[in-house]
Amino acid sequence: MPTAAPEQVWRIVENQHQNPFEILGAHPIEENGHRRWVVRAYLPDAEAAWVIHPEERSQYPMQQAHHPHFFECEINTEELAANYLLKVKEGEHERVMHDPYAFKSPLLTDYDIYLFGEGNHHRIYDKMGAHLATVEGVEGVYFAVWAPSARNVSVIGEFNNWDGRKHQMRRINGGVWDLFIPGLNNGEKYKYEIKNQEGHLYYKSDPYGHQQEVRPATASVVNDLTYTWNDDAWMEQRRQGDPHEQPLSVYEVHLGSWLHGSVDTPPEDGHVVDVSAKPGARFLTYRELADTLIPYVKKLGYTHIEVMPVAEHPYDGSWGYQVAGYYAPTSRFGTPQDFMYFVDQCHQNGIGIIVDWVPGHFPKDSHGLAYFDGSHLYEHADPRKGEHKEWGTLIFNYARHEVRNFLVSNALFWFDKYHIDGIRVDAVASMLYLDYDRKPGEWVANQYGGRENLEAVEFLQQLNYLLFGYYPGVLSIAEESTAWANVSRPTYIGGLGFNFKWNMGWMHDILDYFNQDPIYRRYHQNNITFSIWYAYSENFMLALSHDEVVHGKGNLYQKMPGDPWQKFANLRALYTYMFAHPGKKTLFMGMEFGQTTEWNSWLDLDWGLLNQEPHQQLQNFMGELNALYKREPALYTDDFSAHGFEWIDCNDADNSVVSFIRKDKYSDEFLLIVCNFTPNPQYDYWIGVPKPGYYRELLNSDAQDYGGSGVGNYGGKTTHEWDNPVWPYALSLTLPPLGVLVLKLEANE
Repeated sequence: MPTAAPEQVWRIVENQHQNPFEILGAHPIEENGHRRWVVRAYLPDAEAAWVIHPEERSQYPMQQAHHPHFFECEINTEELAANYLLKVKEGEHERVMHDPYAFKSPLLTDYDIYLFGEGNHHRIYDKMGAHLATVEGVEGVYFAVWAPSARNVSVIGEFNNWDGRKHQMRRINGGVWDLFIPGLNNGEKYKYEIKNQEGHLYYKSDPYGHQQEVRPATASVVNDLTYTWNDDAWMEQRRQGDPHEQPLSVYEVHLGSWLHGSVDTPPEDGHVVDVSAKPGARFLTYRELADTLIPYVKKLGYTHIEVMPVAEHPYDGSWGYQVAGYYAPTSRFGTPQDFMYFVDQCHQNGIGIIVDWVPGHFPKDSHGLAYFDGSHLYEHADPRKGEHKEWGTLIFNYARHEVRNFLVSNALFWFDKYHIDGIRVDAVASMLYLDYDRKPGEWVANQYGGRENLEAVEFLQQLNYLLFGYYPGVLSIAEESTAWANVSRPTYIGGLGFNFKWNMGWMHDILDYFNQDPIYRRYHQNNITFSIWYAYSENFMLALSHDEVVHGKGNLYQKMPGDPWQKFANLRALYTYMFAHPGKKTLFMGMEFGQTTEWNSWLDLDWGLLNQEPHQQLQNFMGELNALYKREPALYTDDFSAHGFEWIDCNDADNSVVSFIRKDKYSDEFLLIVCNFTPNPQYDYWIGVPKPGYYRELLNSDAQDYGGSGVGNYGGKTTHEWDNPVWPYALSLTLPPLGVLVLKLEANE
């Protein structure tokens, strides 16, 4: 006679039970001081089933109970270990398996869930998602997902023919659902089948999943993230360093369009992902990029590579900024271990890795976070707070502790598991302002009636406080385009806690200036001098990024006025001024050799341009400029105080000339920088200097080796005494056309 009540059986059969362990699995029956066991199993494809006792190896036939696929049997034994087996007959096939409902102890503890509910579980990624585990001596995968509004959740995959009846999860505290499935291993594809309270089905990839299928497929893939690292020396050096006083020259790259391979020459691992917009082309793998991109960046002397978002995203055209898998590097280029190899190789070659990170919004794709459990779980329910209409994306609900925990632990995850060296946080301004890109009436004020998103502020402060606590020496860079105060100041004084902020004002002003025909630059002198007035209000990074070479803006080469010679001269002058100006540096790929067309994310960079001498000379110039930058402490040790910079003359607008000094924080050494932003050479141009002696020309952007005219000072000049109230000495210099000079006082022997 069946021991389970019919209504209980039917709740399992109809997938409406929030704790199937109450019915399924092994349950003791106590009678007259004697214990025996009943084992129940719901096996939708089975015609017959048996329980195999682990010690006795005896087979006990199971009987149908209230439903043709619900089985149970009684075993007259005092103890029944959790590793008993089920033998199942399905048509002509028989298989033996462990019963997932025999393993009742969750790997998530009550304390884990308590911290998660507080928003303070900094390593929740070690518990949520899919993890290889051994329970009661049996190997398998433990699944856990947060879905508090769901009526039922199941794990589905190839291992159960994507049938949500077979591996129904149980609801534990905090709206978390879990299940250990024995016998699974790395490489298993899976999703969560989620039913809302009305019974509507949602098929979701794992928010904490470590890997996803190659788009357009969307299943998550079990991956234990094992990898043997070889970067201990780099990590220790980073831990002890202060990036504010180090040279930071960042090469921003979109991995999908830096360079492509051919489908006719697949990589060794056979991982081929076609580039649909370029017939016959395929993406390079992370390992191929390690073999090509890293030597290229190292040769040019950049200190870091910044990769545009590598977290999994459905649509190539989003460039990675519409993330669906926050804990999974995109499978377009290989496995998580392949990306680890890429980072490891960067470190072994002395190059840091910065990853663009997108906590401001996420896409509406049905397999992703949107309406995850049949409710507005990760996003705000009110579209006035929860949607970016222009971007077609949803906004995280930073007020919800579990959502904030998801994001904070995600940032920490990339540093922990992938050894990255920094994050560049995208679109911070869109997070800080409730009225960002909204018309009156389309937004909701905060509790004080203001437009500041106080929950987002708290989230960013928590993020940066924890990040630098766990990982000293790393970078947290804000892309923030407004005048919000103290973005890169510590949280203990009310700042957002970033250690760098992109200087969007400088970028706008400098490109506006260089876009002018030199004859009109005298009227725009303020564009190249204004940035110094606020240069020390934040820890600025000067960035010429991908945003400046898309959407009809043209590439930098196209922005420069004049004939081709003048365009290249302007580029060299721009880059030299940028590297001499206070602040760290970021340039987008292709700028280093003068890409002549707007960046197209579907195509390669135009590497064929390097067959032309001017482009090759510009590339060589960038290598020399990076080398000079890293060699001279005056250019990087004191970027963020007025002590490191001094104007000599910023008022010669008639000649479009500026001159200034950069000072080393830890010595008396300094560099003299003189910029002539017109195509007219200036002869016998007097520049005041603080000390007498011979000033050697370290760099002349107009040198013939770089494609310039060769106008200069024959390697350097000796000072003259000068009757000037500020500068007691002066140099009589020849200023090259559209050129920048970098000079240094030679030490007395």
